[in-house]
Amino acid sequence: MITTPVTPKASKRRRKTRTSNVNHRPPVIASKLKVNEIDLTPGKEHLVCPDCSTWVPITGMLGTPKLVPHHTGRAKTGEPHRCAAGSNRPVTIDVGADALRTQLIEGTPTAASRRATKVLPKPKAQPAPAASQVKPAPLSAEQVRRAFRQHQQQCLACKGEAKNRDGQTLPCPDGERLAVTYLRLLRQEPKRQAVREFFARERRRFDRQYAKAAPAKRASEWAAVLPKVKEADTRRSQLPIGDRLTDARSVPLAPVNEKTFDQRQAELGRQYAARTAAV
Repeated sequence: MITTPVTPKASKRRRKTRTSNVNHRPPVIASKLKVNEIDLTPGKEHLVCPDCSTWVPITGMLGTPKLVPHHTGRAKTGEPHRCAAGSNRPVTIDVGADALRTQLIEGTPTAASRRATKVLPKPKAQPAPAASQVKPAPLSAEQVRRAFRQHQQQCLACKGEAKNRDGQTLPCPDGERLAVTYLRLLRQEPKRQAVREFFARERRRFDRQYAKAAPAKRASEWAAVLPKVKEADTRRSQLPIGDRLTDARSVPLAPVNEKTFDQRQAELGRQYAARTAAV
């Protein structure tokens, strides 16, 4: 008969194991543990084992407190591993249960206040331009001159007050670089000024040409659309067949044939007089 080996499992540990064995490692100091890593409620003394991070009961509270023998995992789990470093390790209770409870109560509002009550949308940051897209601002000789003067007023080496151990005056590389840059820009300033004046003249010439050609261009544009405008006006003035005239401005104010109009008015007057006499 073939038998299958049974996988060993961690036995359900007792709540407070009675044993005379004592671990020779230094005791666990209760005051050095965090508030949420120890519980000294009478009859329910527990703490987190510093070696395996498992909640372990404390036995011997009336005599020599120590951690009970325990495994690194939960009870009834496969592949049990006994915590040899933390089992039966002494515990030094140098803090009261009321003090721990007070610290825990005081820390609860502080932890709650650190939690965000509203999720705020994170603003989208604009992507930074690439190094090849960054355009440095051109420097002028006047800007470099002002920077050089300001540096001279603050630098001890430029004033001749900075000296080495031998009493020799120390040079100032920053001041020398600013001076060289200022002289270079000062030599290039006439050429830059000529280039700026050339572009300004070309801009003014382009504006004059544009202003001169604008009327002719506008006239040509109007001439191109004039036939379509006339055609639209003609279609708008024509009325469909059978449509009545609704514009009051097109109704004639005077009779077309005055003689016929007078005869008609006289006939209407005689008819009115005859009806009046008959009544």
